[in-house]
Amino acid sequence: METLTEKMPTVATDVALDRLISERIDILLDRRLEAKLAELKAAKTPSMTIIATKGTLDWAYPPFILASTAAALGWDVSMFFTFYGLELLKKDLRKLKVSPLGNPAMPMKMPMGPAWFKSIRWNIPNAVQSLIPAYEAFATKMMKKTIKNKGVAEIGELRSLCIEAGVNLIGCQMTVDLFGYKREQFIPEVKEYVGAATFLPMAKDADVSLFI
Repeated sequence: METLTEKMPTVATDVALDRLISERIDILLDRRLEAKLAELKAAKTPSMTIIATKGTLDWAYPPFILASTAAALGWDVSMFFTFYGLELLKKDLRKLKVSPLGNPAMPMKMPMGPAWFKSIRWNIPNAVQSLIPAYEAFATKMMKKTIKNKGVAEIGELRSLCIEAGVNLIGCQMTVDLFGYKREQFIPEVKEYVGAATFLPMAKDADVSLFI
């Protein structure tokens, strides 16, 4: 019969072996978990939501450029148009204008004439702009000419690219009701009209969420 003293080395060896096995299992599980998480991350399609609130010609570019680029990269993109941003969903985009008033960062450069003339930045004070008849129409015309000269796509083209790439265009139902819009005024590709309570969960789950 074994004595207590003779059993102790065996017990100590078993405990050490159990600890070693447990440590090895933990290491293997950690490695497998890391590999699985990396696999899931690689397989996940990135998503982005954009809240578009501006309805001027210049402010129409950022949301459509970002959306079309992300969609081209294979991302899932949803755009929520609220308040003045709904102007960007209308069938007729020709009424989009640029307003230099209150925008001191706007570079007023002429898109025609010799190089030295086109390089001049016309910093016209707001007080003067407000007194010039049809100044907003003039600024809009110059902006459109600059866009054409530089070969930049028009808003309608960018919007079409977004639609072709599968971007979800969503209108704000509250704004539609507030401003008295009719859905017939908007392009038929608008996926749905919802409120903030419906859109916010989408934004929460997105990898990137932008407010423009």
